[in-house]
Amino acid sequence: MKFSRILMALTVFSLLLAACVPAATPTPTQAPAAPAASPTPAVKGTIKIATQSPLSGDQAALGEGIKNGAQLAIEQLKGPIEALGFKVELVPFDDQAKPDVGVANAKQLVNDPDILAVIGHLNSGVAIPSSEIYKDYDLVMVSPANTNPCVTDRGYLVVNRVCGRDDVQGQVVAADFAFNELKVKTAFVIHDKTTYGQGVAEFFKKRFEELGGQVLGFEGTEEKANFDPLITAIQAANPELIFFGGIYSQAGVFFKQAREKGVKAIFLGPDGMDSSELVRIAGDAVVGMYYTTVAAPPTALEGAKKFVEDYKAKFGKDPEPFSAQAYDATAIVLKAIEAAIQEAGGQKPSRKAVAEKVRATKDFQGITGVITFDERGDPVKAKYFVMKVVSGKPEDWGKNVVAKTLELAPPPFTPELKAACGVK
Repeated sequence: MKFSRILMALTVFSLLLAACVPAATPTPTQAPAAPAASPTPAVKGTIKIATQSPLSGDQAALGEGIKNGAQLAIEQLKGPIEALGFKVELVPFDDQAKPDVGVANAKQLVNDPDILAVIGHLNSGVAIPSSEIYKDYDLVMVSPANTNPCVTDRGYLVVNRVCGRDDVQGQVVAADFAFNELKVKTAFVIHDKTTYGQGVAEFFKKRFEELGGQVLGFEGTEEKANFDPLITAIQAANPELIFFGGIYSQAGVFFKQAREKGVKAIFLGPDGMDSSELVRIAGDAVVGMYYTTVAAPPTALEGAKKFVEDYKAKFGKDPEPFSAQAYDATAIVLKAIEAAIQEAGGQKPSRKAVAEKVRATKDFQGITGVITFDERGDPVKAKYFVMKVVSGKPEDWGKNVVAKTLELAPPPFTPELKAACGVK
């Protein structure tokens, strides 16, 4: 009993002691702060720029260079358009250097409403029929490489180029250089039967004869492998110079075979020769030959040093001819799209509005020079170069020597030029 009383007393005492101790206040758990949202402009849509050039076949080296130049320009210069709320994408098309493929591609890309411009082509014979499609859909084209007069002489708002023309390249540049600088008085003229090759060959022939030179033969050929019959005819004529209007892939084989068979004539060609692939095919057979071009090696352009460095860092190789021109053509298009968006109150502009802004390009400082378009889409002045091949090694193509540089205006735009291109 005594033990029970003691136990009861201890229990009561414990309860009283617990009642005197204040209860602990639980500490509230702090919720983690939400991360600050980074402001991103609302995406209003996608704007696409297409390229059309040969990405397969024996002209792919130049075609890939055009695509790469456009790609680099978009990556580096798309910022202002993206700040206006639009994604910018490149859409490359392989025209295979074939007119029918280029036209088929054109019909496909004009039906994508997000495509607002085309950079291309390499070949005038592909560009001219393809641009007939672009014209019907107000889709602007800026060419880095097409030199046939009828590219722009049709007078279409949507067709422009950043390079020179064959009627200047073939006559004032090539023929004058051959007659006045090389002092040759006889020539044999060959062409590849394409719009480009035959056109520039005809311009060379016309001017060379006007200067007093004698054309001993004028032959078109689509041969790619065996030039024996043509070389036999050339050896019989014994010209001082051979002019080949065409592309390096065919000309390189001819030049190699001609030298192997003892032909001593000076070789001369237009910008279709302007590729390191020429010496990969012909080797030492073309060392010492000359070619005219509207696209000097980027290493010869004052404003292209950084472009060359960026291109090599991005693609692991030197830029091909027309890569820098493709960069400038794309830069012009991007500026035009930006201006058209602003004029449209921040909304996606119409294709015609972009075409009008491109044509209005004035004093654009590109890496190849200052560009202003005239009423038909030609540069008001274009640069032309005569180059001399110095090595049979493809890796030395960029070391070719500039033999002569000219900056020339296109001929006046007349109804006769337009009519010569089949436009009434």
